[in-house]
Amino acid sequence: MGLFTKKVFRNGFTLIHEKRDIPVVSLIISSRFGSAFENEEEKGIAHFLEHMCFKGTKKRDSEQISKEIEMVGGILNAFTHEEFTSYHAKVPSKYFLNALDVLFDIFFNPIFPEEEIKKEALVVCEEIKMYDDNPIYFTLNKIKESLYEAPFGLPISGKAENILSFRREKLLEFHKNFYSSSNSVLVVVGGVDFQDVLDFVEKKLSLDEKKLIKKINIKKRISNMSFTKKDLKQANLCLGFHFPLSSEKESYATKVFNSILGEGMSSKLFLEVREKKGLVYTIKSDLDTGKNYSYMYIFAGTDKKNIEEVIYTSLKEFSKLSDLTEEELTKIKEKVIGNFYLENEDSLNVATNLLMFEITKKAEDYYNFEENIKKVSLDEIKKISKIKKFSKVVLKPE
Repeated sequence: MGLFTKKVFRNGFTLIHEKRDIPVVSLIISSRFGSAFENEEEKGIAHFLEHMCFKGTKKRDSEQISKEIEMVGGILNAFTHEEFTSYHAKVPSKYFLNALDVLFDIFFNPIFPEEEIKKEALVVCEEIKMYDDNPIYFTLNKIKESLYEAPFGLPISGKAENILSFRREKLLEFHKNFYSSSNSVLVVVGGVDFQDVLDFVEKKLSLDEKKLIKKINIKKRISNMSFTKKDLKQANLCLGFHFPLSSEKESYATKVFNSILGEGMSSKLFLEVREKKGLVYTIKSDLDTGKNYSYMYIFAGTDKKNIEEVIYTSLKEFSKLSDLTEEELTKIKEKVIGNFYLENEDSLNVATNLLMFEITKKAEDYYNFEENIKKVSLDEIKKISKIKKFSKVVLKPE
């Protein structure tokens, strides 16, 4: 890990920097506006804005935007999260000012050409179809819907009818309200100096008045869903659990719990459901956690005749973590810590994690990850294992 610096400007714009002795730099600029802030009629607009910001500015058309990054060997992309929307680039360090200029331009100065809105709406509708046609993505989207009422429970990509209804005026309104510098975070990780980044930001940044973000309205629920589909060879099933979000401390316990339950070939689910019983090829658990929500899911693909046995065995392994020993807990903590360091060898992963920590807690906590994982207690794991309520989604062949 490198030298960390953070500066919060008077209007709230946040600059996070980690200097690393490497010849590349990763940059992420984010709005603290994501899918969770949308109402049902708006659902999908955060994701659509992400697409449309690449369609041109007063300085650059869409082709120039991509070429300025890619023709120096860099990568350029974006993603929409529940609680923020991010645009990122990774380039050789000597081109970082170029990359930063491109990111600032598409983030703060998109023009949303009318002809591109109609075309990109069709592109996003095809993206929605792609996810619906993929049984894994379909099942994972539905487990969220089974755990949360609309609008939060709806997919980030939104509904086709919404996407097709968005007009340029609406995009400009949302961009003006939520892509202000006061609502933004810039993360830079790699072989560049903080002062060089700061000089660029101070020259380019508009210190507009701080704007208040919309409140998130999240309503939990527990429900079961069942679907059938032609041309499937196996059933896809998902179990979802609301996880603790009452304290920062508990968020580390959920990471440890998830790791021992369903991460990798040494996990309880893999060893019991696949290796011992031979019921699946794929089984895993994963967390989806933000500042305002947290849930874990277990996903498996199996023959439809084995659905109930896979569910029973998975729930049994979940509850059996109440019998975890101190020795097992110590070993799994080492696994979680080791995975963290391996993942964060890459500068873009570091930048993404610093952003996530800043949104959910504060970026500085990223550097205390190992210490906080080591503090997780057996009682915290046992408390999670006693969660009884769960949602269930099953997609099976007709």
